[in-house]
Amino acid sequence: MPLWRDRRVWRWALAALLVLGTTLVVFRRPLADLIWPETRIQQLLDQGHAALRAGRLSAADGSGARERFEAALALDGDRMQARVGLAATGRAALGQARAALAAGRYPQAREALALARALQVPRADADRIEAALRAREAAHAGIDQLLQRAAQARRDGHLDDGPDAALPLYQRVLEFAPERTAALEGREDALSELLQHARSALARGDLAAAAALVERARGYDAGHVDLPETQAELNRALERLQHDAEQALRRQRLDAAARAFAQWRAAVPEAPGASDGLERVAAAYALQASRAAADFRFGEAERALRKGQALAPDSRAVADAKQALQRARQSQATPQARVSPAERERRLQRLLADLQAAEARGDWVTPPGASAYDTLLAAQTLAPRDTRVRAAEQRVLAALRRCFDDAMRGNRVLAASACYDAWRALAPGGNGLVNARRRLAQRWLAVGDERLGGGDAAFARQALQHARAIDPSTPELAAFERRLRSLSPGR
Repeated sequence: MPLWRDRRVWRWALAALLVLGTTLVVFRRPLADLIWPETRIQQLLDQGHAALRAGRLSAADGSGARERFEAALALDGDRMQARVGLAATGRAALGQARAALAAGRYPQAREALALARALQVPRADADRIEAALRAREAAHAGIDQLLQRAAQARRDGHLDDGPDAALPLYQRVLEFAPERTAALEGREDALSELLQHARSALARGDLAAAAALVERARGYDAGHVDLPETQAELNRALERLQHDAEQALRRQRLDAAARAFAQWRAAVPEAPGASDGLERVAAAYALQASRAAADFRFGEAERALRKGQALAPDSRAVADAKQALQRARQSQATPQARVSPAERERRLQRLLADLQAAEARGDWVTPPGASAYDTLLAAQTLAPRDTRVRAAEQRVLAALRRCFDDAMRGNRVLAASACYDAWRALAPGGNGLVNARRRLAQRWLAVGDERLGGGDAAFARQALQHARAIDPSTPELAAFERRLRSLSPGR
C-alpha cells in the first residue's frame, strides 16, 4: 500500500501540523522579533512618537515615550531615530517643568525636571528652571515668616524640641533657599547653643544627654565649627567612664560597676564593651549568689541574683546561680541535713575518697555519677561548708579549666563543651568563664564553617545551634547563619 494512503502517517502529520500551529500562535511575537527585528524596532519608534505627542513622557508600565525609545535603542544601539526621540523627550520634559512651574504645581515641576536631567538635557537649561522653582517654593512657603519664627524660637530657648523649634525651622528655610545667609547664620548660632548644652550635660555627668545632643547637632551640620571639640570632650568622658567601670569591676564594687556600664550603654547603645561589661557584672553577682547559697545565706543569694538578673535577664551565669540556690535549699531540706555528725563524716570520707580516685583516673566529667564533677556535687550537698569540700572544689575547678583548654587546643569541641558545662555549674560567673564561653562558641562556628566547606551542612547546622546556646551574643553568629542559609536555602 502506498505510504500516502497509510492512516497512521496522516495522523502523525496532522499532529505535527497542530503542534507547529500552536507554537506559531504562542511564540509569534518572539519569533517575529527574531526574524524581523526591523519591524519591531519601527513599531517601538512609532509608539514612542505617539506617546511623545500625547505628552506621556514616562510611565511605570513601559508605555511612555522614554521607555519605548530606550527599548528600540536596546535592540539596535546605532539607531539614530531612537536617540533623537530620547532627546526630544528630554526637551518635552523641560517644557512640562516650565508649564507646571508657571501653574504653581511644584511637585509636578520637580518630577518633570528630574526626568529632563535623567535624559541629559543641557545643564544650564535645567539649572535655570531649578533656580526658578526654588525661588517660587520659597515665596510660597513664606521664607521671611519662617525666619522670624525660627529667631523667636531660638530666643525662647526652643532649639530642637519639636517641629516649631529653631533648628527645624532653619532647616526648612535652607531646603527652599540653600544660600539664604540669615538661615545659615541662624542655624550656626543655634547649633553653637545646642553644643553648649551638650558640654553642660558633660559637666554634670549626664553623658547620655550629651551624646544625644552631639548626634542631633551632627544631623543638622556635620561641619559645624564647635562639633569636633565637643565630640572630643565627649570621647574623653566616655573613656574615663569605661576606665571607672572596669576598675570598679576588678575591685568587686559591683553596684558602682553596674551603674558605670549602664551609663556607658545609655550614652552609646551600640558600644559592645558596655553590653559585655554589664554581662560580666551580672556574672559576678551570680558568683556572689552561688557562694552565699553554698553557705545557706539564702537572703543574700537572692539579692545578688535579683541584681544580676536586672542587668542581664538571659545570662547563663545567672541561670546557673539560680540552680545552685535551688540545690542548696534542697540540700538543707533533705534527710541528710538531719543525719548524725558521725554518719555525715563517714559518708563524706567515702565521697572524698571516690573523688580522689576519679581525679587520679582523670574522670572529670565522665562517666555520669562516678566522675569527679558528680562526686563533688554529692559532697557539696552533704557538707557544703566543710573545708575539705571547699579545697576539693578548687582542685576540680582548676582541673576543669585545664580540661577545657586541652580540649580546645585539640579542637575537640564536644569534650570542651562538657568541661565548660561542668566548670560553669560549679562556679557560675567565675573568673575566665565569660572569655571561655565566647571562645567555645567561636570554635564551634569555626569547626562548623570547616565542615560546611566540605559539604557537611547537617553538622554545620548543629554547630550553629551549639554556638547560639553557649553564647547568643557571639558576633560571628549572624554571618555564619547567612552563609548556611545561602548554601542550603531549602533548610
